Amino acid sequence: MSPEPEDVKPKLNLNIQFEGTQVTVKVKPNMQFKKIFEAAEKKFNKSAGTLKFTHEGTRINADDTPAGLEMEDGDLIDAFLEQLGGGSQSCCRT
Repeated sequence: MSPEPEDVKPKLNLNIQFEGTQVTVKVKPNMQFKKIFEAAEKKFNKSAGTLKFTHEGTRINADDTPAGLEMEDGDLIDAFLEQLGGGSQSCCRT
């Protein structure tokens, strides 16, 4: 019998959705999302840092990990274009 490696965590398949298109990425549970974001942006043909990502309505940070967010195989991540700025508040004042 060969000894089994201890604490080997299987890879997770995470689905990332952007504007109706979905891609699946295979990741290690302890991989930082920075690398996952970069791969997703390439697949969606977007510049690095262009997209922002959420899981179950919560923003995912670059230094988060799937394990830290208690993600499971097959979980869905939503990607959005970053929006900067906003409307002027003076338009609504009387």
